[in-house]
Amino acid sequence: MTEARFIEIFGGVYEHSVWIAEAVFANGLTAEQDDVGSLSQCFKTVLASASKEQKLALINAHPDLAGKAAAEGTLTKESTSEQSGAGIDQCSDEEFARFQALNTAYKDKFKFPFIKAVKGSNRHIILAAFEERIHNEWDAEYQQAISEINKIALFRLDDIANT
Repeated sequence: MTEARFIEIFGGVYEHSVWIAEAVFANGLTAEQDDVGSLSQCFKTVLASASKEQKLALINAHPDLAGKAAAEGTLTKESTSEQSGAGIDQCSDEEFARFQALNTAYKDKFKFPFIKAVKGSNRHIILAAFEERIHNEWDAEYQQAISEINKIALFRLDDIANT
């Protein structure tokens, strides 16, 4: 596969961060990495070796859950699918207001958006996680954000493999 084709297919695995797919390709791939789990590990390895600034930029590339981008229809197709699959687009006015308040409080505290891999979840579980995690310390939440981003990437790789 050419680099251009690889980037076309895998450039959106990490939200607005094509540099990760570029680095995976540049590191070289073998036939042994031709499955979702192995390819996911290649992506995770690139992210693990990234600087803290790069990781924070990746975290900040993610949209708020039930946030302004969702309301305006400017989410990536992957994020739109993930959020609607979790029923976030079906929030009651009260739930939507709660998401907004939590988004603001979370970003005020941590200086980055709340990240949760929402596939297979629902808005009630997501709100509960939001309300629990907002009490964490910065370092714990930073590590959790990276972990959630890697889960999102695995889901996206699996979607690519199954299409």
